[in-house]
Amino acid sequence: MEILIVLVGSFLLALVFLKIIKKQWHLPLAGRIGLSAMLLFTSIGHFIYPEGMALMLPAFLPLKTELIYFTGIIELAGAAGLLIPGFQRWTAWLLILFFVLILPANIYAAMQHVNLKTATNDGYGPAYLWFRIPLQFFLIMWTYVFGIRNSGNNF
Repeated sequence: MEILIVLVGSFLLALVFLKIIKKQWHLPLAGRIGLSAMLLFTSIGHFIYPEGMALMLPAFLPLKTELIYFTGIIELAGAAGLLIPGFQRWTAWLLILFFVLILPANIYAAMQHVNLKTATNDGYGPAYLWFRIPLQFFLIMWTYVFGIRNSGNNF
């Protein structure tokens, strides 16, 4: 839920700020700013809660903590890339791929009842997937709409 609040809240703040500054609506840019803020927010979790996030990965994967740090860096790079005009489309495509690739980790974490903040198995469990899976598809659609389809338009 926090992810959605950061995404939509940042989008709305950016939208109003851009309207005040530029005297017109800039939905695609506000959408990319919102997504960048959300990615910055989620990347911080990779560095604050690496042990809990490592529990999201199945036992057969090696170097779990290193992989968590690496994906945190990917999210930081994605946040920056969305705001650089020459990179925003490629960044958006790569983020869509990233969102697809991390979905199994979110499913695994829910099945294992992973609590990221405490690095224990007393989290929400499979019921969390009723929110997380639609959220993942929403993030993919958001990235496509604001990062690819309308990356050069203001509407």
